Amino acid sequence: MAAANGVRRVWVGQNSLMSTPAVSAVIRERIAADGSKATGAFILTASHNPGGPTEDFGIKYNMENGGPAPESVTDNIFSNTKTITEYLITEDLPDVDISVVGVTSFSGPEGPFDVDVFDSTIDYIKLMKTIFDFESIKKLLSSPKFTFCYDALHGVAGNYAKHIFVEELGADESSLLNCVPKEDFGGGHPDPNLTYAKELVERMGLGKSTSNVEPPEFGAAADGDADRNMILGKRFFVTPSDSVAIIAANAVQSIPYFASGLKGVARSMPTSAALDVVAKNLNLKFFEVPTGWKFFGNLMDAGMCSICGEESFGTGSDHIREKDGIWAVLAWLSILAFKNKDNLGGDKLVTVEDIVHQHWGTYGRHYYTRYDYENVDAGAAKELMANLVNMQSSLSDVNKLIKEIRSDVSDVVAADEFEYKDPVDSSVSKHQGIRYLFGDGSRLVFRLSGTGSVGATIRVYIEQYEKDSSKTGRDSQDALSPLVDVALKLSKMQEYTGRSAPTVIT
Repeated sequence: MAAANGVRRVWVGQNSLMSTPAVSAVIRERIAADGSKATGAFILTASHNPGGPTEDFGIKYNMENGGPAPESVTDNIFSNTKTITEYLITEDLPDVDISVVGVTSFSGPEGPFDVDVFDSTIDYIKLMKTIFDFESIKKLLSSPKFTFCYDALHGVAGNYAKHIFVEELGADESSLLNCVPKEDFGGGHPDPNLTYAKELVERMGLGKSTSNVEPPEFGAAADGDADRNMILGKRFFVTPSDSVAIIAANAVQSIPYFASGLKGVARSMPTSAALDVVAKNLNLKFFEVPTGWKFFGNLMDAGMCSICGEESFGTGSDHIREKDGIWAVLAWLSILAFKNKDNLGGDKLVTVEDIVHQHWGTYGRHYYTRYDYENVDAGAAKELMANLVNMQSSLSDVNKLIKEIRSDVSDVVAADEFEYKDPVDSSVSKHQGIRYLFGDGSRLVFRLSGTGSVGATIRVYIEQYEKDSSKTGRDSQDALSPLVDVALKLSKMQEYTGRSAPTVIT
């Protein structure tokens, strides 16, 4: 189709294995022998608007800036699908062996046409080396006291993990788990969280079984297309909301790319306010945006944001226009390397847990959980949300109700339906979620997605802020229990949905 439509050249990652962050990097960084650059990319991935016989496949288009196509473009594509009467295709173009690196040239119907198969790790690794101090990370990984484990969950990250962690940084190959990419992800679900990354969770000492083997100091996992990440310490889970805040707080001193300072930071609205506190303390520009990476991309293109993240295990920076799982792992390794630079020969290394506890000591802790109610009756879900909006007209009534549920919860000081006006293009995104903001910095957020015929998903985000450093070490469930009570009773969750418990708790 490209040849038939007069495209001059198509670049294909070897074996068609390419991570979403690497696609963004290649669009932005790779220059062909004749000086040409990519004008965009098609990503065939399991994680975007699934289609195909078993809903395991989708197509995503990325623009010239390396970021996902904005709604103006996707809306245009959609309207074309309603009027299109024909398409052009070259039927006699021979197959190209995409397992072999090299350029194959054809004479297409519109003139010369090249298929350039390239090693999809080269440009990405080159970019990572301009961001991080690989030598200092290498020293950390070579310390006998430091052990680490990376789980690609049989996704495309495996292709990059071996090159970066083993060949470039000298880690032992035994540090890599499930790093052979497989079409069916080895029968697993490539979601980097405590539920699906079971093998890594066990190895890090967070599983249900007890083992005599000492867990590694650091662990991380990736999703299928390597744009999301999970960070773990020994017997310790780092929430994605804390992760982005900790990276932002330590970036300038730990990561050479940020040495001259951060332009600003941003998070998606449902993500905890841990990043807000860092931004306030460090006097950084701060943005709260709707869910969707394109909102971060706009800020980055305008030079307003350096680091951003979302609670659904996505973290990134302005080096590309996608979230980047391996970048987040290298950021954490850089922070660990910096904190331990004078300590590699000492008795005990500064650990992931130490870094998180130090952060809480400085900025306070945002206890955080997410309750997902899946396949709820769409009508009931809409009624529940409408009721939450209606209640916002009288906060005194809301606070009276809350005090009857739990007297130990702070008063609601503001409540709204989140709306975002983009500071770059002035576009407005409405109905992005319902917020209840409490006097002590805690929050309740309710979001509704997928109101199709199959049923809706209600997501409840519950966040308790604790400034008192003597109380930042509590069990998360205990600390959140009063607010959980308030969220479920205030929303009348069981009454509307008939559910006595969520489908998933994160």
